[in-house]
Amino acid sequence: MIRTGTRYRLLALFVLPALAVYVAFSVYPLISSVVLSFFDSGTQGSSTFVGFGNYVHLFTDKYSSERFFNALGNNVEFFLIHLFVEVPIGLLMAALLTSHSIRRSRGVYRTLLFIPATLSVVIVGFLWRLIINPLWGLVSFPLLGDSHTALPTISLMSVWEYVGIPMIFLYTALIAIPDDILEASRIDGAKAWATFWRIKFPLIAPQFGLIAILTYIWTFNGFDIVYALNGSAPGPNYSTDILGTLFYRTFFGSSGQVADLDLGATIASVIFFIILVTTAAYFVVLQRRIKTYEL
Repeated sequence: MIRTGTRYRLLALFVLPALAVYVAFSVYPLISSVVLSFFDSGTQGSSTFVGFGNYVHLFTDKYSSERFFNALGNNVEFFLIHLFVEVPIGLLMAALLTSHSIRRSRGVYRTLLFIPATLSVVIVGFLWRLIINPLWGLVSFPLLGDSHTALPTISLMSVWEYVGIPMIFLYTALIAIPDDILEASRIDGAKAWATFWRIKFPLIAPQFGLIAILTYIWTFNGFDIVYALNGSAPGPNYSTDILGTLFYRTFFGSSGQVADLDLGATIASVIFFIILVTTAAYFVVLQRRIKTYEL
């Protein structure tokens, strides 16, 4: 029999490699970025501690604040479109997959619906550019060339690619519902529609909170789909600029903008704190209520 101390040492031996990789590629860059946001590198390469000076500049400078709040507003819109379009479609597809009408072909449909989520973002952007091209595509209006339609168009492209993820979450929750409950509802004479909304939906309701917070984290870390379609200076007139592209353009320099490491690190830190505060509020407030509901 392995002693307790030896067991813990063996467990630590297996955990340490993964922990080292996580610290090296996630924790250390994050801490370095936050620390860098409190310094001013200057033109001579020497760093000077400025405290919250970079944050004050980001929120008060006319040019920087205008670009930041524009990107923040676009990011909120990007998130809301995903939340109110992607999740209902995912619920509909999950409900259809668990219906008796497609029981025999369920595996085929599940695979086909999830395939877009496995595609490269570059491929998805290229395909959709061909589809909506005004010259030879299916749409005669330049959707990506108008400031009012560009961001919703890109958001819907992203919804098409990732709708399979909430579908799988909700599908697994639906098939986990005990058959005894569903059988009792059928014996009581409940129709399929009533069974879904009065029995199945309340039982899978906690999944929506998890899907919402994961969607929030992903969209506020979003970058790839916008960059693949419009580059680092998303147009027209920055109408598709989100926090990820703003950070990239500021930190690395692009599209005629000179790289500013300190301001870029400040933007990255603000993005981190925006996600952290909302996620912490979810787990402290909503998740606690869900646990109480489950009990």
